[in-house]
Amino acid sequence: MIRSAHTSHRRTSAQKVLFASMLVAAVACTSQGTTANNTGTMLTGDARKAQILEGRYLVISHDCGGCHGGGSDPRSPAWLSGVRVPERDEFKVGPFTVRPKNLTPDNQTGIGRFSDRQIFNALRYGLRPEETPDVDITSTVPGQGNFPLHPHYLAVPMPWPSWRHMPDRELWAIAAYLKDGLKPVHNVVKDSEGPPDFWAGYYVPDTIGTYPAAPFPTANEKGN
Repeated sequence: MIRSAHTSHRRTSAQKVLFASMLVAAVACTSQGTTANNTGTMLTGDARKAQILEGRYLVISHDCGGCHGGGSDPRSPAWLSGVRVPERDEFKVGPFTVRPKNLTPDNQTGIGRFSDRQIFNALRYGLRPEETPDVDITSTVPGQGNFPLHPHYLAVPMPWPSWRHMPDRELWAIAAYLKDGLKPVHNVVKDSEGPPDFWAGYYVPDTIGTYPAAPFPTANEKGN
């Protein structure tokens, strides 16, 4: 009988610990803005700092500086500030000259005037924030779910077709870092050239695949 009571006490204690752990985790998720990460609500305090650090890691590891300046070194004076030397930093895509933008939060020459959500929409949907309002987009069909009827896409070779498959949390983190993790740099970058349809004829499923990606396994993959 004593043994049974002892076992029951241990089980009750374990249940209490489990419940307490679950409660702490739930409170932490709420206080740190887990929902906010998915909806774009601005995080604050330690949660925002953690989000900015995650964004910094993603920006460095995804080689944003390889095009936008500074390579993989955030100490570089050119870090993410866009084209500095045209003959070195610009790209030729067919007949068009493409110029990596200033990604620092300068209000005049960078992305400081855009919201976190506009940056998120650029990363997820490839939409230029200059012509895309600060709205929650729920479709990739032009004219539906706040997706522009005549979308103006980011210029090739911005790899948003790959980045769009990243989790929401990571894209919001990148937006947070670009907005609040960088010092503004005043550097005027001329707009990129491109076709009259702003690359809409190129960014089609036959060229870039679908979002979300085709279910696993495709004909090129092994199933279980």
